[in-house]
Amino acid sequence: MLEDNQIIDLYWQKNADAIAETASKYGAYCFAVAENILHNTEDSQECVNDTYLHAWNAIPPQKPLVLRMFLAKITRNISFDRYHARKAEKRGGGEIALVLDELEECLGGADTAAMYEVKELRGSIQSFVRALPEREGNVLVRRYFFAEPVSVIAKRYGLTENHVRVILSRARGKLKGHLLKGGYL
Repeated sequence: MLEDNQIIDLYWQKNADAIAETASKYGAYCFAVAENILHNTEDSQECVNDTYLHAWNAIPPQKPLVLRMFLAKITRNISFDRYHARKAEKRGGGEIALVLDELEECLGGADTAAMYEVKELRGSIQSFVRALPEREGNVLVRRYFFAEPVSVIAKRYGLTENHVRVILSRARGKLKGHLLKGGYL
């Protein structure tokens, strides 16, 4: 298996092996990101395939520092777009609806999906998460970036589901204060 910098070099050379290497190394990871949002195997696989196309078109000119996170971000954005397209039919009961509902309480009723895309807000949220204690930040990212269910997060960190909910509730409160202080609300 190639190192990330070797895979990125393949993209820069526009060598089709870049996609095969990406799929081999990160296909399951990207699928997990999409599946946490969509809860639909076929849609998730299509999002993963779209991720490879987006990566192909983005590299060059971009040269990601962390290929795994670069791919996760692409997959996440594509999956959110797919989710919103499906949501037009019906709101649905997946994790993403719960995640957006939970975040809405600290964003004061703003359109949370649109708020995520605002560059300045994203930077503010990133600095907020980096300032949290490691476990609290990881729990927040797992829930609100990767849309993992509370039960999965609890198992990952050896916590009860209630403890995870408490961590998330407190973190959302702190986030709301951070956003108020920054003038975002």
